[in-house]
Amino acid sequence: MYPNILRHPGPTPIPKKVELAMAQNMISHRSEEFVKLYRETTERVKPVFGTKQDILLLPSGGTAAMEAAVVNIASPGDEVVVVTVGAFGDYFVSICEKYGLKVHQLQKEWGEACTKEELGDFLKPLSNIKAVFATYNETSTGVLNPVGQLGEAVREHSDALYIVDGVSAIGGAPAEMDEWGIDILVTGSQKAMMLPPGLALLSVSDKAWKVIESNGSAAAYYLNLLSYREWAEKGMTPNTPAVSLIMGLSAVCDLIDEEGGFSKTVERHEVMKNMVRKSMNALSIDLLTTEENASPTITAIRTPEGLDLASYIGHLKKTYHLDFAGGLGPLQGKIFRFGHMGYCFPSDILEAVSLMEAGLQDFSYPFEPGAGVKAAQEVYLSSLRKS
Repeated sequence: MYPNILRHPGPTPIPKKVELAMAQNMISHRSEEFVKLYRETTERVKPVFGTKQDILLLPSGGTAAMEAAVVNIASPGDEVVVVTVGAFGDYFVSICEKYGLKVHQLQKEWGEACTKEELGDFLKPLSNIKAVFATYNETSTGVLNPVGQLGEAVREHSDALYIVDGVSAIGGAPAEMDEWGIDILVTGSQKAMMLPPGLALLSVSDKAWKVIESNGSAAAYYLNLLSYREWAEKGMTPNTPAVSLIMGLSAVCDLIDEEGGFSKTVERHEVMKNMVRKSMNALSIDLLTTEENASPTITAIRTPEGLDLASYIGHLKKTYHLDFAGGLGPLQGKIFRFGHMGYCFPSDILEAVSLMEAGLQDFSYPFEPGAGVKAAQEVYLSSLRKS
């Protein structure tokens, strides 16, 4: 049977080295072996976040880490701002409303990023804002928000905490949590971090810890970050952790080191982004986002004119085993999403574009055969000459 070529925005393919690491014999989460694993691994992840703060590990998906960020810093009635540019920005809105917070929503059209000026203007008339929430990489649209610049707007116009969902960015996009003034940064295991679902990672600034301490995490038990901090000092977690996934995370750190460090991992994702975008341009297929706002981990591709998207995507999976994700919400049927994050390389992009072209020929779509592959090759070869 042919293997499925998973080019989704998550879950993503798992490296063999990571699979083997997760297949090791189980150890107790209260053992010396686990303490060593936990401490060494969380220390090695810090450069991926761009922080000197501790990395906390939750046995959950990224959404739970988002919820932990909300419930630990705010109480019912607190006012917050949520910048939403797609489906996962809306997640933050829903979580905040669930906990009784008063949400001021800065809503952008799907496919657009938020600018520093827009956020600054939005914050100016507001007062007593407890936190500003933003999405770094909007998985539903392939938009990369300028979260560093948005952090500047937060600091210039408020005393609020700045909390960022980095679920589909961390591990593939540059991250400078400390430099950008991010107070809580969260991500999940199943995207650019090259792991199966089930592990959330987050880091908390000194400023945010002070707020959490004063808040007392009254509404949280399992997601109580004070408890996670207390146990992290012992090299453990308060509840049973995802031991196998943490073993896998250690192997992920090995792979990043083998690539030449995280800066090289970021460069690879940038090359793959450019390969996908240039190949679509060569095929005269439109993209949802501008070049300036384009994500290095996922590209949203508009439905080619005259093509039945559902039939095309289904045909690619059934005939060529190439698995893309469709659009969400108002973009359903209007785009498909090409994931190029984590355990993905330029050769994988060439394969996927070639199979896309084969599918287009099957649907009698007018284009110059090989044009997309050639454009992607040129981007890749150019990157090799520069390295």
